Amino acid sequence: MRHRERCDPLGNAVTSRHRTSAMLNTAEILSQIAARPKNFSLSHDLYCDPGVYQTDLEEIWYKEWIFAIPTCDIPKTGNHATLQVGDYPIVIVRGGDGVIRAFHNVCRHRGQRLCPKQNGSSPKLVCPYHQWTYDLDGKLLFARDMGADFDPSKFSLKPVHVRTNGGLVYICLADNPPEFDRFGGFLDDYVSVSDVTNSKVAFSSTIIEQGNWKLVIENNRECYHCGGSHPSLCRSYSDNPLMTVMEGPNAASPEILEHWARCDAAGIPSRFVNQDDMQWRFARVPLLNNAESFTMSTKSAVNKLMGRMPWKDAGSLMLYHFPSSWNHFLPDHAIVFRLLPISPTQTEVTSKWLVHKDAVEGTDYDLQKLTEVWINTNDEDRRVVEENQKGILSPAYEPGPYSPHQEEGVIHFVDWYCRKIQDRLAPRPAMAAE
Repeated sequence: MRHRERCDPLGNAVTSRHRTSAMLNTAEILSQIAARPKNFSLSHDLYCDPGVYQTDLEEIWYKEWIFAIPTCDIPKTGNHATLQVGDYPIVIVRGGDGVIRAFHNVCRHRGQRLCPKQNGSSPKLVCPYHQWTYDLDGKLLFARDMGADFDPSKFSLKPVHVRTNGGLVYICLADNPPEFDRFGGFLDDYVSVSDVTNSKVAFSSTIIEQGNWKLVIENNRECYHCGGSHPSLCRSYSDNPLMTVMEGPNAASPEILEHWARCDAAGIPSRFVNQDDMQWRFARVPLLNNAESFTMSTKSAVNKLMGRMPWKDAGSLMLYHFPSSWNHFLPDHAIVFRLLPISPTQTEVTSKWLVHKDAVEGTDYDLQKLTEVWINTNDEDRRVVEENQKGILSPAYEPGPYSPHQEEGVIHFVDWYCRKIQDRLAPRPAMAAE
């Protein structure tokens, strides 16, 4: 480990560590979080260190609810989808009873991945190695030549906690997941307006960004960069921070309050609601100049509206949920985004465009017009994140201050992250002996 004297963002002399192979331990992680000046970005190590990355997996990704897929991704019995959360391969499957379940995507025989593809369909889950066969509810049905004493009931697939609300599927790897019901209730109220359960995936895109997962979220949580980076998106989405900053269901800019009143009159839940620690937030906001959708023309991309939306210019219901997703639900289509960490400096970002299940490509929508704004925006964001990561990897990097007017959402995320890590790593006081 090399050391050099420098000053922190407030001018205090500190020791900078540029690590070669050592990883931060618990005490060092807590020390760096505690030393962060208020409303400043994180240190080099908190973005880049392998030990911090492993801690993020164990204390965030393996313990929080994670957005997985929309339910319409697996609409029929036997449909399944897979994802990789850190070290854990997961499979999500729709059973013959219509229930969506999640399992560890690991055969109970010798550990082969059962379902290697991102999506598939099968009446049973059959291991490709030795053909152990599982029902869609996880029960082992067939295991050849295992002997008279073999008890298949002891070798069901290991389940993963799953919740489906508002047409979205969330999973949690923890033995005892955190509370979900309040968030799930708002999913049912707000997202169900778009009737995602009766939609279909029109297009799916997965890209790998060469940047830490926290940088991907930080970039998403502000539009300070939008005017200079997103010419396609800024045709319909305002980069004015007043259009996304709000303090409560009755505290926002006049344009947003007017939009909420219009939605109230139509019975469309739209007002700002959030988790106290800002882990999640719902709010429907108007698009720029009465734009109808995220298109180059700003007009609707799909003729057949989703759900019970009464007008084409009803704006976007914006939903984010740390650590894994942000989403836009518009009258004509929805876009759901999921990020998953791959390494300290790599993140997978998957985007799915949803349309009414009866919408016909070529008749009701043109796929290029539907997707081009966010395909452009995703690639622009990828470049921004990757350049951000390259700068942070430099020994010259020093944490900088966030704008309280433009980057409030980034502050919310970084504060949430630091609190979670501190709460889960900080030593608990010993119980007094009786």
